[in-house]
Amino acid sequence: MNRRVRVLPLLLLPPLLLTACGTQRAADDPVAAAASAETASAPSAELENRAQALGIAPELVYVTGSPGLTLAQQSVGVLGDDGFSATYLTGSGALVRLSVDRGSMTEDTCPGLPVGDSTGGRATCERDADAWYRTGGGQHEYALPENGHVVRLSADADAVPREVLREAAESVHRPDAAEAADTLPSPRPAATAPVERGDLPPVGDGAPDNSVGLGG
Repeated sequence: MNRRVRVLPLLLLPPLLLTACGTQRAADDPVAAAASAETASAPSAELENRAQALGIAPELVYVTGSPGLTLAQQSVGVLGDDGFSATYLTGSGALVRLSVDRGSMTEDTCPGLPVGDSTGGRATCERDADAWYRTGGGQHEYALPENGHVVRLSADADAVPREVLREAAESVHRPDAAEAADTLPSPRPAATAPVERGDLPPVGDGAPDNSVGLGG
């Protein structure tokens, strides 16, 4: 009896060691970690279909989870060539625009880029964590440079406090399938081929024959 008790833990130990080693290797493997991160950030099929139907690049679609903002569904659309734009409403009815377009923003280029939908003028840029807080042309915004594109939350400076924009920027993220369905309209069904009627003659246009016979 005692020999069996001593042997049993030895038989169970190797699988536990192998499991632990495998877990450790996966955690220490940067390639595996990168592949896992890429899979997690890959757009869902729902997002792909709905974005492409609008001409929007799926990787440029973002949403904000700020509880004080409500999406204006009819505002969702394409920005520029394949960017994304949507407008949110605050509790007071003021507008906060979420826009994503290709490009970059650095300390050198930030002052020369327009703020929000203003048409020109230089911007004042202030670094705030990983984002830029920008003001100019009566508007202000938070701009978050990403890999090859910039996410912006902008509003009229007199209508929306900076804290509201900051919270919206902190809550911005890529949508999952459910959020994509709530944000992007459903693709319209493809046009179907016309139905061929079987009650028309094989020749002519099928109109009734109204010709007058002999004798009138």
